[in-house]
Amino acid sequence: MNKQETANTQQRNRAFVSAAMSIPLLSREREFELAFLWRQKGDEKALHELVSAYMRLVVSMASKFRNYGLSMSDLVQEGNIGLMQAAFKFEPEREIRFSTYASWWIKSAMQDYVLRNWSIVRSGTSASQKSLFFNLRWLRAKIQTMDDTAFSSDTLIAISEKLKIGLKDVEKMAHRLSSRDQSLNAPIGEEGDDSIEDFLQDTNPTPEENTMHNIDGAVRSKWLETALQELTDREQIIIRERRLQDDRTTLEVLGGRLGITKERVRQIEHKAFEKLQSSVVRISREASRYPALVSDQRKHS
Repeated sequence: MNKQETANTQQRNRAFVSAAMSIPLLSREREFELAFLWRQKGDEKALHELVSAYMRLVVSMASKFRNYGLSMSDLVQEGNIGLMQAAFKFEPEREIRFSTYASWWIKSAMQDYVLRNWSIVRSGTSASQKSLFFNLRWLRAKIQTMDDTAFSSDTLIAISEKLKIGLKDVEKMAHRLSSRDQSLNAPIGEEGDDSIEDFLQDTNPTPEENTMHNIDGAVRSKWLETALQELTDREQIIIRERRLQDDRTTLEVLGGRLGITKERVRQIEHKAFEKLQSSVVRISREASRYPALVSDQRKHS
């Protein structure tokens, strides 16, 4: 962005602020009247008057979030989204002032915007983490002396107690606030020939390793299926539904289906699982004695 564009943007921001602050506030009666007209009749003129009267809330709130390195215009835009959400969800029959209701939505929209743009790593996803993010620096300034520049251990403990949030969560958030994201293309050293990404190690398996892992997994699945065939029908049902699926069937349900007690189901499951383990071990040993058999199984996997 060049200087002329920056000047133009600043001029537009000032014009918006001036216009927003010049619109008179609404009385409680007029506020509720407009809300009812919009909610019950879909009167867009009423909506426009209601929202315009509280643009000043957006401007006021945006000025409080400028310390996070974001432009005023972007913050205002996000605040306007929150203001519109408030207008769509406002229920005048609850007898709450729209300004009070809208303030929460505006603040929430701006907080979410700050969190999305602070780091590529999502910093705050729960209410407690969001509270921690936006109160951490303020509490540090209040607790620490002017000579402290980092989060001291005593400060972290005090913040943890003040916000009733775990110390580990406070420490993690303090670390996030103390270090911003760094580009992987950023040069290292004065020469600038190497970048950070040149020294990152790829720990992911190679395509060949992935292929062999998938093939071996298919082979082991065939061994398991072969071993299952050595169990009785009742044992297979119990093992499949108690050991081979994520959502396990309860002993009581299986007992009712098979006409036996749940204790009997538990006993059968225990013995059948031991038989299955022994069969799989035997089949794998037999395969190791005949490598050609394993190779043939891999070809058909």
